[in-house]
Amino acid sequence: MNKLAVVALGGNALLRGDEAGTIEEQEKNATETLENLIFLIRDGFDLVITHGNGPQVGNILMRNDAGEQVYNIAPMPLDICVADSQGGIGYMLERMIRNVLNKHGISKNVITMVTLVEINPNDKAFSNPTKRIGKIYSKEEADALNKKKGWLFKSTSKIPNGYRRVVPSPEPRDIVNKDTIMNLARQGNIVIASGGGGIPIYFDENNDIRTLDAVIDKDMASSMLAVNIGADEFYVLTDVPFIFKDYGKPTQEKLEFLNYNDTHKYLENGTFGSGTMEPKIRACLNFIEKGGKKSVITEAKKLEDKSYGSKITMEYED
Repeated sequence: MNKLAVVALGGNALLRGDEAGTIEEQEKNATETLENLIFLIRDGFDLVITHGNGPQVGNILMRNDAGEQVYNIAPMPLDICVADSQGGIGYMLERMIRNVLNKHGISKNVITMVTLVEINPNDKAFSNPTKRIGKIYSKEEADALNKKKGWLFKSTSKIPNGYRRVVPSPEPRDIVNKDTIMNLARQGNIVIASGGGGIPIYFDENNDIRTLDAVIDKDMASSMLAVNIGADEFYVLTDVPFIFKDYGKPTQEKLEFLNYNDTHKYLENGTFGSGTMEPKIRACLNFIEKGGKKSVITEAKKLEDKSYGSKITMEYED
C-alpha cells in the first residue's frame, strides 16, 4: 500500500497579495503550486489536497450583498457560500492538476469533494466571535445590519471607522466524509477536500444535520482529516521555507528539525507569535500527537529538496 499524505495549500497557492484575484492569476498560481506535488507522487504517495478559501468566500459574500441591495436577490447563508467556494476552487484545482499530470505523463483520477465538518454547537467560540468575513462597512451600515439580521461586527484596522462582520471559529470535531475520502485516496485517486476548513455542521437530537454561521480553521481541519484517514505525513505549504524562532527579530533562528515536546515549549513561550504561523504549528502538533509520523511546513517549490522545510516529529530524526 502506498504512503498517504495530506497537503494543505496556503492562501498564496491561489492568490498573491499584490494581485487582483482574476481567474487567470489564480489558475497560474495553482499550476505553479501543484507542479511541485509531482515529487510526492513519484515518491510513492497517494494524495489528499486541502485548501483555503478566505478571499474567495469573501468575494462570494460581497456578491451576496450586492445582489440583495441592487437586484433584490435572496442572499444565501454562510454555509452555502462556503460550499460554493469549495466547489469553485476545487474545480479549478482539479482542472489544473489534471493538466499537470498530463504534462508529466501520469495517469490518475482526481475528484473534488464538498466536505462537511462536525462542530460542537456549544463551542466556546460562539460566545466570542472573532473571525472577520465579507466586506468592510461603515458604522451606520454595520448598525443597520446588526438590527436587521443580527450580525455582529468588529472594527478593522484596514479602513478608519470600518467594520467587518465577525463569526465564530469553533474547533473541528470530526470530518463527516472521512471514510469516503480515505477509500478514494487509498485506491490511488487524488482527492481535493476540506476546502476552507469545511462546512461547519452539527447533528440535532434527531440526528439530522444542521448548520451554524461559523468558519473553521483550515489548517486544524486539514490536520484532523489527516488523522482521521490515517495519513503518514502532513504537509502545510506556505510562503516561507522554514519555521523561524523569533521571526523578524535580531534573535531570529531557523528551526529545521523539531520534536513534539520542544515545539510545545516554543508555543508556550510565544516564540512564534500569534500570527499566521502559530495555527499551522498547532495543526502539525495535533497530527503528531494523534499518531502521525511527520509534519512538514515549507514552500511548495521546496518540496523536492528534502533539506528544506521544518519537520516536526515525535522524536528528533537521525
